[in-house]
Amino acid sequence: MGKKLEKGLKEKNASAVSQDEENPNKTPEPYSCTGNFQADFTELCRRNSMTYIPPIIPRARPPTVMGHTESGKPDKEGIEAPPKTFTIKEKFEYFKPSVQVEMENFDKPDTVTEIYIRGWKIVEPIMEIFKQCWPKMAKLHTINLWNCGLSGEVITILASTITEIPEMRNLVLDGNTVVEENWHELMGEESPIQNLSLRHCGITDKGAEQIGQALGSTKRCNTKLISLNLSGNRITDVGAEHIALGLRMNRNLMSLSLASNFIGDKGASKIAEILSRFPLTHEEVVERRKHFSEKDFPERNKSPPGSRRDGSKDRPASVRSQSHMDKDKKGSKASAKKKDPKGKDAKEEEKHDKTKKKEKEDKTLTKKASIAADTKGTKGKGKGKDKTKQAAQEVEDLSGGEVVNPLTDVADFIDGQLWVSGNRVLINLNLSRNKIAESGMNNLLKAMQYQTTILMDNKSGGTGLMRIALLKNKISQEHDVMRKLNDIMLHKDPYYKQPPQTPDVQSTT
Repeated sequence: MGKKLEKGLKEKNASAVSQDEENPNKTPEPYSCTGNFQADFTELCRRNSMTYIPPIIPRARPPTVMGHTESGKPDKEGIEAPPKTFTIKEKFEYFKPSVQVEMENFDKPDTVTEIYIRGWKIVEPIMEIFKQCWPKMAKLHTINLWNCGLSGEVITILASTITEIPEMRNLVLDGNTVVEENWHELMGEESPIQNLSLRHCGITDKGAEQIGQALGSTKRCNTKLISLNLSGNRITDVGAEHIALGLRMNRNLMSLSLASNFIGDKGASKIAEILSRFPLTHEEVVERRKHFSEKDFPERNKSPPGSRRDGSKDRPASVRSQSHMDKDKKGSKASAKKKDPKGKDAKEEEKHDKTKKKEKEDKTLTKKASIAADTKGTKGKGKGKDKTKQAAQEVEDLSGGEVVNPLTDVADFIDGQLWVSGNRVLINLNLSRNKIAESGMNNLLKAMQYQTTILMDNKSGGTGLMRIALLKNKISQEHDVMRKLNDIMLHKDPYYKQPPQTPDVQSTT
């Protein structure tokens, strides 16, 4: 009886397998990626019925030194010893599409950290496959797609993919000319990219405008991007002004390259203005006052449930009062100027800024003192090390670990406008091989002189520009303006070393 039952089960399973083979149109079960890039990519390409599946290969490394054997001793004839195992490939094998990878451990295929694709077009089906594979790779932090013929749709898919990769930091898309120029999608609020390279991508003023808006505005700012490379594009003065507008509110970007573009004096002057100091626009002044109002009175705009203001979501309660205040200010503008040339509101705002700054400094000093006392008291105990780490973290947070909003900075009232200090977080700027002449260079010189002066009094807002590249512009390096600018930047360069003094010089001094 048992043998007959086993025989019947075998026949049933065989018939089920034959039915599956006879029905090729049956939809297969969805594939779940495991984090093994080679296995996942190959299986997904096979399921998409691709005629050629690009192989996953390790990235090529520099060759060993010629004339040395495995033991490290030079060969007698000066010829490198042949490898123990090798394979012969066709000469056109190297030109076929492939995906190069870097891994932490070559014995573990799930430790891929970097992906490099060179010179073959990535279309939407391939990018959809990558979209399924890459988010499952726990150690992936760099993607380099050089000259891959990317389109606007592929950029959109890539922008949604990088937000799901846990350790994603570096993205290089050099040599891809996209007609839509939707590069700003890669710099969204949820984008984890810290280093973005868009060299030789044919970016015009249209793309530069969108990139500038993604860098920063009065409503939102990019808080992740540290380095941006836009060299070798077609950005003119108009695009440079848009990027400078993004740097007004951005306080996270540290390195910017605009080399080999078409930027002239107007664009350079706008960048110089952002690096020194600039007046706030009406919209920025409104946002500044709104920020202080919300900070001082967080419960101010909340209405009790059931009231008329509580049900109005489209029109906030502060809109009507703000409009009445604006009307009153317009009506009394002439009389206010006669009575007080500087302006009562400006005086109050300046006084408010100084009071807030003093309170913040006192609070920071008190907090640091208490932290130091707590750390000293826990010395020698079991939890002393943890307490020290916690104290160091708190001191770092108080000293500027949080993102600074430039609208809350101390402002000066000059000629009827509120002026704030410019961007001092940007430390590296490359404007080489552009069309900047004497006028633009003179404005950059004034900006550097202003940064040097203000940093003597206050260094809490950043170190200011430390390196600037201005080679091959429409001005000679022997010009007086260039000499002064180079002298200022020479001592700010972190790699600068003062030459040692000779005994004769020391004796004279």
